[in-house]
Amino acid sequence: MSKKKVSFSWAIKEYVWPRKNIIFIGLGLIILKSLAGLVLPYASKSLLDVVVPSKDTAALNQLLVFVGLAILVQAVTSFALTRVLSVEAQRLISVLRAQVQRKLLTLPISFFDNNKSGALVSRVMTDVEGVRNLVGTGFVQLIGGSITAIISLVILIKINAMMTLFVLVPVAIFAVIALKAFQYIRPIFRDRGKIQADVTGRLTETLNGVRVIKGFNAEEQESKTFEAGVERLFLNVKKSLTSTALMTSSSTFLLGMASAGIMGIGGYFMMGVGGEMTFGEFVSFTLFLGFMIAPIVQMSNIGSQLTEALAGLDRTQELMNMSEEDDPETRKITINEITGDIVFDDVSFSYEESKEVLHNISFEAKAGSVTALVGSSGSGKSTIASLAATFLTPASGVVSLDGVDLSKVNLSSYRSNLGVVLQDDFLYEGTIRENILFPRPDATEAQLLAAVEGAYVNEFTDRFDDGLDTVIGERGVKLSGGQRQRISIARALLADPKIIILDEATSNLDTESESYIQESLSMLMKNRTTFVIAHRLSTIQQADQILVIEEGNIVERGNHQELLDAKGRYYKLYTYQSRI
Repeated sequence: MSKKKVSFSWAIKEYVWPRKNIIFIGLGLIILKSLAGLVLPYASKSLLDVVVPSKDTAALNQLLVFVGLAILVQAVTSFALTRVLSVEAQRLISVLRAQVQRKLLTLPISFFDNNKSGALVSRVMTDVEGVRNLVGTGFVQLIGGSITAIISLVILIKINAMMTLFVLVPVAIFAVIALKAFQYIRPIFRDRGKIQADVTGRLTETLNGVRVIKGFNAEEQESKTFEAGVERLFLNVKKSLTSTALMTSSSTFLLGMASAGIMGIGGYFMMGVGGEMTFGEFVSFTLFLGFMIAPIVQMSNIGSQLTEALAGLDRTQELMNMSEEDDPETRKITINEITGDIVFDDVSFSYEESKEVLHNISFEAKAGSVTALVGSSGSGKSTIASLAATFLTPASGVVSLDGVDLSKVNLSSYRSNLGVVLQDDFLYEGTIRENILFPRPDATEAQLLAAVEGAYVNEFTDRFDDGLDTVIGERGVKLSGGQRQRISIARALLADPKIIILDEATSNLDTESESYIQESLSMLMKNRTTFVIAHRLSTIQQADQILVIEEGNIVERGNHQELLDAKGRYYKLYTYQSRI
């Protein structure tokens, strides 16, 4: 994972330059807007020094038309700027969000195990928003403001060089303070993104687990945890506000002192002490001074926004630079037709270094066979299933499919032949139909109904007023556990995979639900290579082979009767469950 900070030049090259045509249009508009804004101070000098003394009403009317046109140009260009640049910035945000989400889905399962879902949502939705200050009006205003300030500076020097020099000293001091403040603020903004992600993640977990929280009367505890996160976010914001306030107050003081000095020096000049200056020139100088200083103050605000944008891009690029799960450099083999023979050859695996959880596992799951994995919690059953599903890669040894090393196989080509049914399978908020169609949205109605009947989903949907179009709520909360499970099995049937992973698919169900699910599972496992993880040993008696896993080792193997006859670990587990 890259820890390198995003540079301003890199951000310009990556996000601004590809949109250079729109940026140049925006730059042209803001220059036109800035030049139109300079008309008023220029016209003020003519009004006070020429038009009013001569009492020329025709010249006054011309001047008013000229100023009115300049104001109209400012209004039109301001609208066009927002319409062109702000819309493009929002389009870029949408594109970036889609890219980050797509990248997220290419990362390995271990990444999601180590990161909160809410924090990842924050990365997708919040971190990329700052880019609007690069492509939107912010960056162009920075350039346009600089041009306006330079033009105003030239005019100020022409009006009175000494007064202009007096102004430049506090402006230069302010520029130094602003640069130092930006260097201090950027890490704060970067930390804010992380804190915000943590707080969002915790809130998401709280809302998803609200039944558990209420069941254990833990509302107060959760509120305190969330309040602590919000407090951390507040303290971070307070630090950035302090830096921003320092810039604002220093600009107010320094530029205020400059204005007071200009008032004094201008007064001396207009009174003829040490030089000559007309009243019109003084007013014009003051107005042009505002046009020079305003962009500088505005640039400090824009600079703060750009700093925040770069901090968000730091985190976005950090994620975008992560190694993908389906690495094209190592996973070069694409499989089309498969038989379904899976072999574990001396496979070991560890989640952490020096903490091996599987030790030299070897077995063969022949095509169309059912392999059951039995053992106590934490013995390594799910790890074996995850290796077969390519969610994990062996630390040593080989897991092969039809003689091909799975660690070298293109994951998409393999997983198009894979189906997974979990104990608490995931269902989207929506209709039963939409959830079953999830793996094959283009399936025909006949294929859908075949899957529905095969998983006995119609047994309960026929009782619903809306049938398959019944809305099931978030994560299927409106359905029973057995109903959710049958929808998951129907989904797997519709996908028509060659390899099936069943992880605790029948645990915690009532007898009636279990009988329906056993029937639907029998349909699902037919002629497919199947791995079954089950605590209820009554559900795996027909398995072709049963592997008893303890502490990462296969301690027994055989079919149901062979293991009973051996009177070993499996026999003890089975006889214990039979008495319950």
